[in-house]
Amino acid sequence: MRICILNGNPEESRRHFDDYLGELKECLDRSSHQTSLLDLKQKNIEQCRGCFACWVQNPGRCIFKDDMEIVCKEVINSDLLIFASPVIMGFTSALLKKTQDRFIPLILPYIELDQEECHHKKRYHNYPKLGLIMEKEEATDSEDLDIITDIYKRLALNFKSELVLTTTLATTGKELANEIDHL
Repeated sequence: MRICILNGNPEESRRHFDDYLGELKECLDRSSHQTSLLDLKQKNIEQCRGCFACWVQNPGRCIFKDDMEIVCKEVINSDLLIFASPVIMGFTSALLKKTQDRFIPLILPYIELDQEECHHKKRYHNYPKLGLIMEKEEATDSEDLDIITDIYKRLALNFKSELVLTTTLATTGKELANEIDHL
């Protein structure tokens, strides 16, 4: 399985988070998965400005010539896309959200009815399944995790996919790799 992990950790001081994802990648690679780990804080990613040129002027291509071209290519060619982030002020990091906002070229501007709601049509035949790894803050409670999970379920619906995995760092990298092996 091709797996892409988006590391949304914005802080160098949270080295343990990066180490956790590195351990997970090693475990997944040992299980014969093709795993890419993209450290978003090391990428040049502009903020989406909502111009919709990626839909109208240059279908499927953003006007910004930054690292999102590489990120989108990894994402759309994956079987499993894992969003990973510390919980910061009750949600995933702004860095991860900024990256998600730039996924708009991966869908079409045309609308269809999906589960009795209006959603955009697919641009590509296949989209990856989604996973979510969170590191809880001290004040994070189960309600916070449920809200974040619900929002990522909505993202999965908009991304023509499903959220198949939600966990925290309480699950070891080895345990999580084993769970992914059985998806």
